[in-house]
Amino acid sequence: MELKDRISHWVDAHVDDLIRDVGRLVAVRSVRGESAPGAPFGPGPRAALDEALAMCREYGFETEIYGGAVGVASFNSLPSELDILGHLDVVGEGEGWDTDPYRVTVGSDGCLYGRGTDDDKGPVAVALMALRCLRELGVELRSGCRLIMGTDEEPGSEDLPYFYRENAPAPNTFTPDTGFPVYNTEKGRWAPALSSNWDSSDALPRVASLEGGFRVNVIPGDATALVLGLDAETALWSAHSAAGACAVDLLAEPEKGGVRLTVHGTQGHAASPWEANNALTALLSILCSLPLAEDAPVNAAVRALSELFPHGVWNGSGLGIAQSDGLCGELTASLNVISLDERGLTGHLDCRVPTCATEANCRLAGAAALSERGISAEGGMSQPHHTPGDGEFVRTLLGCYETYTGLKGECLSTGGGTYVHDIEGGVGFGIAMPGFQSNLHGANERMNIRDALAAAKIFALAVAEICGK
Repeated sequence: MELKDRISHWVDAHVDDLIRDVGRLVAVRSVRGESAPGAPFGPGPRAALDEALAMCREYGFETEIYGGAVGVASFNSLPSELDILGHLDVVGEGEGWDTDPYRVTVGSDGCLYGRGTDDDKGPVAVALMALRCLRELGVELRSGCRLIMGTDEEPGSEDLPYFYRENAPAPNTFTPDTGFPVYNTEKGRWAPALSSNWDSSDALPRVASLEGGFRVNVIPGDATALVLGLDAETALWSAHSAAGACAVDLLAEPEKGGVRLTVHGTQGHAASPWEANNALTALLSILCSLPLAEDAPVNAAVRALSELFPHGVWNGSGLGIAQSDGLCGELTASLNVISLDERGLTGHLDCRVPTCATEANCRLAGAAALSERGISAEGGMSQPHHTPGDGEFVRTLLGCYETYTGLKGECLSTGGGTYVHDIEGGVGFGIAMPGFQSNLHGANERMNIRDALAAAKIFALAVAEICGK
């Protein structure tokens, strides 16, 4: 029997193991928290790392841990020819789940539901399954392979130096944190911190506070504002059309001296804003539909934000930085975090930028547009990442993908920033199949079981071909 068939039979016979392993990881709420000794990114991420390393040891792999931040499971003791780089931290659960986000649920659609099933605990479990498959089949490799598991990818990958200060990357690296076939191009990123200050005012009606978003790379599904000098009935009547145009749910509740407005949209990933419905920009649009006092500085700030970030417009045109190229596609810009009171605001903007974006036509131009409205933007811009698609490594990955799917392999680009962004030659590879909607960073995140099994087979064959030569 050929190796590809032996791999396929083994993986299909261990589907229950995969579901169990994904469930063990998802059960740990590994959102970044306060740093502690041995847990630089909080107790949740460290607990997820401990659980993952325990699983690896149970399957017979030697493990190491670096600074409580990164764990490694090695297939053998030989120098690594291939690194598989995944992460165990997750974004917050947010609202709108139909199931418990920290208990894996098998849906009637053949998917596993839970926070991290797709991003990136499920893919880590799939990669471990692939290595276990080769080990239990008795496949001997002539070089090493490492499964490297981090705990701080979502907030900005501050975990990676714990490992790479002591270790060089392998000649080949992929992350199962994108999709199939191969993602060899990642957009750059400009994610500045926003701030502004103004004088308080007694003018009515005025916005007294506004809160929306909790993480720069997550499009918020909820936002709320307190408006003084306006009753709930008038607010609902005035905002009805705007809420309908934004396709969001609007709640108006009486509060001392005014009304509290709460908007429910759809949470999502900042790399694909068209798949979400930003509650924050919707709330800004709704506030602008109210009869707010013209001379209150806080109201002027709300109007400025709404004009710079029109609801449903994610190409940066409000900032004057809309652009695209043939390699990466369009620039995306999403306002994801704002905390505002009667004297100022803080927040974050997330732009994913194509190769044609420069300091002049993107960062400086966008910062100037914000500055004209009294908002400062602090933060640098990272460049896109690209690995040529005609090298042996990428060709091998595409060949393994084609073997188990029967589909034509090709190289794609993504707006998502992954662990391989600064690793020369690194690419994204798996685990979602083309066209699958995983709801990552949103409610009801999911992983297709059938696709995950196919990914395990693809990974196992890729390891055997890359490390077995």
